[in-house]
Amino acid sequence: MNKLFLVIIAFISLQSCKQTKVDYLKNNRFDINASNFNFPQKDFKMIGFGAYHGSAKTEDVELKFLESLTKDGTIEYYLPEVDYSTAFYYNKFLKTGDTILLKELVFHNGYHTAQERTIQFYNKWKKLKQINDKLPKENKIKVLGIEWVVGYTYTIKHLLEIFKDNKELNTVNDIKNMMALDTVNLYSGHRGLAHKTLKNFVSDYNSNKEMYLNKVKKPDELEYIIKNLNHSFDKNIEREKLIYENYLDLNKIYDFKNNKQFFRVGFFHLEKSRQGKEGYASLFTRLIENNIHTDKEILSVIGFFMDSHVVWDEIYEKGKYKSYTTEGGFGIGDYEKEYFRGIQLLKDAKISDKTLFRLNLKNSPYANKEPDLIEVILQDKKSNTEAVKGMATLKFLDYAVLISNSKASIPIQEMK
Repeated sequence: MNKLFLVIIAFISLQSCKQTKVDYLKNNRFDINASNFNFPQKDFKMIGFGAYHGSAKTEDVELKFLESLTKDGTIEYYLPEVDYSTAFYYNKFLKTGDTILLKELVFHNGYHTAQERTIQFYNKWKKLKQINDKLPKENKIKVLGIEWVVGYTYTIKHLLEIFKDNKELNTVNDIKNMMALDTVNLYSGHRGLAHKTLKNFVSDYNSNKEMYLNKVKKPDELEYIIKNLNHSFDKNIEREKLIYENYLDLNKIYDFKNNKQFFRVGFFHLEKSRQGKEGYASLFTRLIENNIHTDKEILSVIGFFMDSHVVWDEIYEKGKYKSYTTEGGFGIGDYEKEYFRGIQLLKDAKISDKTLFRLNLKNSPYANKEPDLIEVILQDKKSNTEAVKGMATLKFLDYAVLISNSKASIPIQEMK
């Protein structure tokens, strides 16, 4: 009888000591605003941060992460949501500080992600340059891009720079002459002069590949640009598949196994698992499923909002920018008709308007088969509840950031 009593007492004691999610979050939270903030982990191959686009404080959070991870040279490569040639010119900005170039880059960025064509996005890059300038040469970051080509502006400028000493190439001269016309539509979906001129260039390249490659210092780089130009002509590949393949191509050039990367992308790309067996595979999922990196080598950091707003639409009249709209609640996952399961626990445990929660420690309750922060509760629409049923949070992400009281970002067209 005494033995049975002791077993019961031990069981009750064990249950009472079992850490709840509330206790866990309070023990593993970090104030991103703190002057001594350091990102808790350095043992990774790649790390990604993302949230809904278009809210001001998201850029502040990213800067704090980058400041922490660059000061000791932890990360070598920075991959924002841009194509390779646009990234090439962001590198130029980091070297020169040319704010005219930066403003043009940010505006161009809007063709890919409209909610990042903002003053906050512009200011983030200016501050990133300040951070990068203070780093020793060996720790300075290099910007890379694996996105598909949405606008031709910087791809063309990049090609003209690559071939600037090869004036005998007729197709390159055709591109240069085309750029002298200020009426050319450079959106990749437009089937006009830019589309035709670039297609002729790629066709001639394919017929005379050896000649072209012999005229450039970095043949692998040119082949990568040509491949993505080809895809831009008819968008004959899914975006997620393309960025995965682009990552593999750049891996051959930049050795990602031995050089750590920081990604800033929309948070779907950061999910480390499919939502159910039939779910669509994100970039991070593809890298894990194809054994490019292990689950432990990839860190996913996803941002969530409370009492915040995002920029929503730019309003144009007769082709001219007029104003913009914002959204709060709906569209950011902090709304009675649209919210993330378990988000209230983050709200209860936050210690500032920018609180980081580490979820991936050993014996974390977020390893339990409950899809907190992944299941979206929707009142009027179909949710992902069945798809993620019985799946653990840690199948998808390693860290959560709760961002509070963030204003909507402001379109760069409003900059005086």
